[in-house]
Amino acid sequence: MLRVVIAEDSVLLREGLTRLLTDRGLEVVAGVGDGEALLKTVHDLASDDALPDVVVADVRMPPTHTDEGVRACVTLRGLYPSVGVLVLSQYVEERYASELLAGSTRGVGYLLKDRVAEVREFVDAVVRVAGGGTALDPEVVQQLLSRSRKGDVLAGLTPREREVLGLMAEGRTNAAVAKQLVVSDGAVEKHVSNIFLKLGLAQSPEDHRRVLAVLTYLNS
Repeated sequence: MLRVVIAEDSVLLREGLTRLLTDRGLEVVAGVGDGEALLKTVHDLASDDALPDVVVADVRMPPTHTDEGVRACVTLRGLYPSVGVLVLSQYVEERYASELLAGSTRGVGYLLKDRVAEVREFVDAVVRVAGGGTALDPEVVQQLLSRSRKGDVLAGLTPREREVLGLMAEGRTNAAVAKQLVVSDGAVEKHVSNIFLKLGLAQSPEDHRRVLAVLTYLNS
């Protein structure tokens, strides 16, 4: 059973998220209403050797309702790398998404709150992030893709390769990308190989080329 901490200042939404996740077999071990309480709660759980698997947090929380939530999550990623963090936002805030992804794409997610209404996808995202995967909202990926087109790093990629890389940045596997684009697994593997080649990512036992490709994409 995955252990979840929810950080959301709206009591109604926090209780709704708790009910939604517990109904699907996850254990919500704590619910808090601000960034400071989130940090203290996770620290206390760590002291009891009971770290959660994932934190689900709003970007904006008291006292200023600006970036307390995402900053708390960035701090948690530094202190407890094994804890996944899934940030929820009312709309795309590219700066916060980039800041959250700056260190590593492992165990991180950024979704718009509207995505919570798509219950199955939302729960899948929570589980994926808890397991060390990535969950990026398609609208976040699209904005980052639009920005990336202004740079030269990805200029050599074809439109289809850019599309594949964008889906990779959402945390999708090759099989999931193939299903989304309605192509064969082999076609996706060929696109991914071309992406690695064009980005100059040689195979290495020390580096994960898929993660490096996504980071290149997000930082370009």
